Amino acid sequence: MTTCSSASTTSPDQAERDFRDAAAVNERPGDTPRIVVFGAGAVGCYFGGMLARAGAPVTLIGRASHVDAIERNGLVIEWADRRETVRVHASTSVADAADADVVLVCVKSTDTQAAARALAAHVRDDAAIVSLQNGVDNADKLRDVVDRAVYAAVVYVGTFMNGPGIVRHAGRGDLVLGAEQRTSRRSDAFSRRDAIAAMFARAGVPCSVTDDIAAALWTKLVINCAFNAISALGRARYERMARSGPIRDVMTRAIGEAVRVAKKRGVALDEAALVAEVWRVAQALAGQHSSTAQDIVRGKPTEIDALNGYVVAQADALGIDAPVNRTLHALVKLREAGDDLSAAERTASS
Repeated sequence: MTTCSSASTTSPDQAERDFRDAAAVNERPGDTPRIVVFGAGAVGCYFGGMLARAGAPVTLIGRASHVDAIERNGLVIEWADRRETVRVHASTSVADAADADVVLVCVKSTDTQAAARALAAHVRDDAAIVSLQNGVDNADKLRDVVDRAVYAAVVYVGTFMNGPGIVRHAGRGDLVLGAEQRTSRRSDAFSRRDAIAAMFARAGVPCSVTDDIAAALWTKLVINCAFNAISALGRARYERMARSGPIRDVMTRAIGEAVRVAKKRGVALDEAALVAEVWRVAQALAGQHSSTAQDIVRGKPTEIDALNGYVVAQADALGIDAPVNRTLHALVKLREAGDDLSAAERTASS
């Protein structure tokens, strides 16, 4: 994994002045923009950490428990074969987004509109906002509230927080980037998109670009529909799911339903190619539990409404049956609501 440091031949003070004086990211693509990660959980800490370790000025905005640990000890990134500590600024205040050239939004889909309202009060007019979130409509929701250039990044990475200020990398770590539909009408939309992709590439993060971000987002949604709910309900890692014949059948059926909905929405997807991609993901992220599974374990709200639930809602609107996705969505909602057994009853039944 290659890295570079934009400050390697200049003093820290001069580098800071260069970053502050930089124009919008599309105007001087060779410079490193000031980056804010809003929602510094596992995804935000990983990509923000990768940018910071490559020399970019990054601020992570997140929960106090992680922020305190990062400010005190640095952000720890764990890989299978090594552990690194990255010095990066962290904060709990959205006001720290005021100087950002690029804002990476990494909050849960359920928090998108609240995040948009918070950012609208602070982010510069010429800042670019990038959604690194599950689901297909978060960039649109951001653009509805924040009148800025908004991009969507499809995220392929296995990560989880392994303690306060510690992010564990479990596999992959690449992005697909495109402009939100209204943003794509701007004269500078594609040059800015390419500059943001180059920003990630300089940090060792593979980032391809696409003119059809809707298809890319639906592709990721279909993959999530195959993995997330089943991983949560079965408390299973991806590789174990893919080894089970009955589970493979359920996953394949969930994929087929989602693809039919996408096609009715005018998004052309190749079902056979998506099924093959799901098995490749299972191999590449063999040890990964889905984000939905992680949320259930931690007693946090899941994003299932934006995944299988979104497919169900779209199917209902179109008059299409989606029984597998409907069942998976309903079961995760039931599991999310908690356990009816008391502690005493659980002990007695064990």
